Amino acid sequence: MTTPVLYDYWRSSAAYRLRIALGLLGIEHESVSVNLLKGEHRAQAHLARNPQGLVPALEIDGAMLTQSVAILEYLHDTRENSTLLPADALGRHRVRALSHLIAMEIHPICNLSITARVVELAGGGDELRVAWMKENIGRGLAALETMLGDSRTGTFCHGDTPTMADICLVPQIYNARRWGVDLDAVPRIVEIDAACNALDAFALAHPDKVGAPAA
Repeated sequence: MTTPVLYDYWRSSAAYRLRIALGLLGIEHESVSVNLLKGEHRAQAHLARNPQGLVPALEIDGAMLTQSVAILEYLHDTRENSTLLPADALGRHRVRALSHLIAMEIHPICNLSITARVVELAGGGDELRVAWMKENIGRGLAALETMLGDSRTGTFCHGDTPTMADICLVPQIYNARRWGVDLDAVPRIVEIDAACNALDAFALAHPDKVGAPAA
């Protein structure tokens, strides 16, 4: 069987999600860095993998997959004993709702290319960029903290086993800390993030472990 290949960038939140998932599921793979700062995501070689010019892309099971949350669902559907999603329908809905809040509400408007365009249109600079990140990440995490005030929350976002929701959460908290977001108002999130990062699959996927590509 061909070894899966993850087309990755060390600081990409979406790629970080897949590094965690592959670790949790014990899927051995190769990693190929796509250097966003050098524009490698816009090169024809990468556009052939993902016409959007985004990372990650995952070559697995004879197919090239894109969109991290869709890939997480594919991995859950195809890997025996996966617990990325709960067994019950309501549980799956809750995990998807938590995941989508992060991946489809917070993440897109805090994408670096979107933020750069906002700053350009507003005629601002670094101060505006930081304020945009703090406001939008902070607002989203406040809503998530409220959603976690639920009896189904355990050590992790849903019960005592990491799910897709935790896989989406941890990279977002990494970014929150990068941009100086005040996390004192979201203590449950901070506890879950710490519980996740105590596990090898999360710790080894951290950008600091992966490291920046050579300049």
